[in-house]
Amino acid sequence: MSFEKGIAFYKEGKFEEALISFNELIEAYPGKSELHLYRGRILTRLGKGEQALEDFDLLVSFEPYNTDFISDRGVVLHLLGRNEEALAELDRAANLDPKNPYRYSSRAFLKDRIGDLMGAIEDYEKAIELDPEDAVSHNNKGLVEEKLGYKERSKESFKKADDLVGYKPNSNPNDLPPIGEKKSQEIPKPITPQREESPKMNLDYFFSTLKSIVGDQKSRKEFLDFVKGIFSGKKSKTP
Repeated sequence: MSFEKGIAFYKEGKFEEALISFNELIEAYPGKSELHLYRGRILTRLGKGEQALEDFDLLVSFEPYNTDFISDRGVVLHLLGRNEEALAELDRAANLDPKNPYRYSSRAFLKDRIGDLMGAIEDYEKAIELDPEDAVSHNNKGLVEEKLGYKERSKESFKKADDLVGYKPNSNPNDLPPIGEKKSQEIPKPITPQREESPKMNLDYFFSTLKSIVGDQKSRKEFLDFVKGIFSGKKSKTP
């Protein structure tokens, strides 16, 4: 079984087939970080969090200071309901990578989901301080402010996000709403933070196909898809 075939199954949402592929690859090539990373993601998508955590534990043992692996592990811990441990992992990633706005926007995303709204705003503000043009952080900050009843502040955050993505209102009712704007009765959802390539990283996801994951746009997109896949269909605590 080839790595490319396993990735193709994963991207097509054929997770059972993808798992078989990566199990075979790991048996043939033990100790390869890329293989454990994708198997961990696949297991997570299949709802097998405990097994996924084993792969992410192994990855962190390979590279204890790899903030991408640490963050991935935090996501899995959160999905297992181990939120204190998840937050500790994101704290550790931020301490190791303090100039990276993604570290704060991803921690804010978690704080929002577990109900620490003021903490979420503080982290979004830090992310925005490091990357003032990060529309995602402005948008998500607006959603948290809205939940707290800070209506004027939330409007300003949404406007900033809309300005950054170049949204211009139009009269077509079939167009999708801009970031942060509600569509009829629909409740807006937070946008999963997406890393950017260094040096302006906003979601420098988990990187290289392992080592390239930090600045590799393709790898960043794969991580974003992974996180979106996890949270899509699950009602978060955020509006």
